[in-house]
Amino acid sequence: MVKTLIVLAHPDPKSFNGQWAEATRAASAALGQDVVVSDLVAMGFDPVERADHYQQLDTDPFDVLRAQEAAAATKTLPADVATEIAKIEAADRIIFHFPMWWFGPPAIMKGWFDRVLANGAMHNTDERFDTGRCRHKSALFCVTTGSSAVQSAPDGKEGNAQMLLWPLSQALRYLGFSVLCPITVSGVHSYHKDIAADALAQRLSKTLADHPDIIADYDTLPRLHFNSDDDFTKEGQLKPDAPSHSDFIRHVAR
Repeated sequence: MVKTLIVLAHPDPKSFNGQWAEATRAASAALGQDVVVSDLVAMGFDPVERADHYQQLDTDPFDVLRAQEAAAATKTLPADVATEIAKIEAADRIIFHFPMWWFGPPAIMKGWFDRVLANGAMHNTDERFDTGRCRHKSALFCVTTGSSAVQSAPDGKEGNAQMLLWPLSQALRYLGFSVLCPITVSGVHSYHKDIAADALAQRLSKTLADHPDIIADYDTLPRLHFNSDDDFTKEGQLKPDAPSHSDFIRHVAR
């Protein structure tokens, strides 16, 4: 049985993001999947990593990586983090739902990445990228933007939405995940009026109506391409003959 974890970051479950996450849950359950939902705002998840989350520290000032590693080794990770890690470990796929705010995810979503993808528990120096612990898992971002599709395009004034999501994708790739090409719905805000508001409502309704087909076809959806470990030198630099899949990792004239 496929096990799906849905992670939602929006303050209102009645929002389109909330409705979209519910559509994912319903469609996944209808396929017989085991579905778990982490509604971060409803859970009151604390996005701020800090020293008082930990029982004991061996560094001053606070060193996040060492604190996480020590807590993972002694099984004393914060309870909220341990719960989320258990969800990830049990899941075959994670589907994230959130709006794009200030060219990135809401702080609570970024904080979930900061705290839950803990050093020693989710990765270490020997288990990352090609050898990551999550290399048999996959992830999909379902994201809304307030900007229009034109403004969110590669040549758009707001910046390429797909590129803005690359850092989160790379974080998952670091753990070994296969990451699907993100699905974005643009122009989602409440300032539309009259015909424009009606058009948005129709477009969002169609997105929700079509979503079960997306979930049913999940395994055939396109994936992002990342460089393999062998594409880099021992110092971590892209080899001259290796492909470049993103402007974030590309060849530089020297």
